[in-house]
Amino acid sequence: MKRETTYCVIGAGNGGIAMAGYLAMLGYRVNLYNRTLTRIAPLMENRIVYLTGEEDGFGVLNKVTDNMEEAIDGIDIIMVTVPAMGHYGIAKVMAPYLKDNQIIILNPGRTGGALEVYEILLRERERNKIIVAEAQTFIYACRAMEPNRAHIFKSKKEVTLAAIPATKTNYVLQLINEAYPQFIPAKDVLETSVNNYGAIFHPAPTLLNSGHIERCAPFEYYTEGITPSIGNFLEKLDRERMELGRMLQARTLSAVDWLKETYSAEGKTIFEAVQNNPAYKGLQAPQGLDIRYIYEDVPYGLVPMESIAHVLGIKTPAITSVIDIAQLMTNRNFREEGRTANKLGLGGLSVAEMHMLARKGIIARKELEEVV
Repeated sequence: MKRETTYCVIGAGNGGIAMAGYLAMLGYRVNLYNRTLTRIAPLMENRIVYLTGEEDGFGVLNKVTDNMEEAIDGIDIIMVTVPAMGHYGIAKVMAPYLKDNQIIILNPGRTGGALEVYEILLRERERNKIIVAEAQTFIYACRAMEPNRAHIFKSKKEVTLAAIPATKTNYVLQLINEAYPQFIPAKDVLETSVNNYGAIFHPAPTLLNSGHIERCAPFEYYTEGITPSIGNFLEKLDRERMELGRMLQARTLSAVDWLKETYSAEGKTIFEAVQNNPAYKGLQAPQGLDIRYIYEDVPYGLVPMESIAHVLGIKTPAITSVIDIAQLMTNRNFREEGRTANKLGLGGLSVAEMHMLARKGIIARKELEEVV
């Protein structure tokens, strides 16, 4: 069955292959873009993506290309699935070819992704009539088994989404809910950004299990890697994230409540909920430390949380300690590389001004004074 909305999926990794194949299977016209030609060469010859697992079938892609102009020409919704460290570069490459009223959705945005992309487009385009949205997390737990084949282990029951401007969030949802009814509205991108649970569950367990990971010792990342003491530390990280959400006046869920809501995993503590989460069973730890759990989730998850917290006068000893350890172990300056309040356009803003930027895409000082 042919459907009217057109999609371009940016990135041919685990999530991109699964999302492109699923949308094509539903009957949408789907283009797939990847920066590296060798990654998509097999799909350029045969544009069929096969899905197994929770979704079983295949989808035929409309176009597979490494040319951005071709990829997004005439497209309604651009689904960006590249890691957060690629958002800046992708926005720069897209900017010259975007047309008014196209929609960009970051899957996910991590912390501040939509704000970063929106800021770039404001600088790169004479006028910015592009809607930039972000999902709070990726819709699937999935793996690309081959360049043309993806296995979807499980879809999340609910994923919040917000757009800049936030007044366009419901419009975006109306377009994508036919394919993805799991997406529900968040107040704005401050809410989706502060509810970045990857920043809680990825860097700290990776660093605290780094000896086993670096030796490539096999173990289940969540159920064996998150012990009671590591779980206790994650709860301290999560409390700092929740305090940031409170100061930002953004609705937040604790990590324990999120595990229950997303996976029906019961537990009074993070450790208990992780052990009772069937979706985490069998997920193996990474082989080596050169992974996004450090190089994405620290600079694009924890660093912006720390930076925004400091703007608001909040101390973050647990978050800061993870960033410090990650920098010492990798010899990288993630605070310099990553997203900061200033880079996101939030430096020096009050909470009310931050929400106005997220809600309208601009800060109208006169209107703000009238509201206050």
